[in-house]
Amino acid sequence: MATPTRKVAVIVGSLRKNSYSSFLARAFTEVAPESLTFQNLEIGDLPFYNEDLETSTPPESWTRLREQIKASDALLFVTPEYNRSIPGVLANAIDVGSRPYGHNAWDKKPGAVISSSISSLGGFGANHHLRQSLVFVNVPTMQQPELYIPNTPERFDNDGNLIDASTRTMLKDAAQAFASWIDRACLR
Repeated sequence: MATPTRKVAVIVGSLRKNSYSSFLARAFTEVAPESLTFQNLEIGDLPFYNEDLETSTPPESWTRLREQIKASDALLFVTPEYNRSIPGVLANAIDVGSRPYGHNAWDKKPGAVISSSISSLGGFGANHHLRQSLVFVNVPTMQQPELYIPNTPERFDNDGNLIDASTRTMLKDAAQAFASWIDRACLR
């Protein structure tokens, strides 16, 4: 039996054009199995979540994000660490996708988390804070392998290409594990 193609929504927690998170997301998609297709979700244009805007016509960007999440089979979160946590833009996207109450777009979508840092900690705090939110919005998140990418400037060239062979191998192994995780989660 052929492996089904799974559509993965990619949510990058950094808005900077040439962010290391966006470089990591691209590197992950390049080494992923062909059974996974990827769509980057725009989160930089989302107004801050405010229940007062949750009317019969909520902001178009909220509706777009929710529909894209619902149309995906799985979720890949790639985030830098800001102040030992996740960036506000990512927290806002999680809020927008989980509302209005009873209409959680994230619900039961299998996910994976990659965190990074320009320091040696690899975004440990961001990774675990994000996982706490994902538990609440019911995203079954791949536990192993863990993906904390430290010292990111050393891993990419000036054009954002991954130049570190060990990181490439780690991402390739993780992408294969993620594909298997998605298949198991989708069979439930």
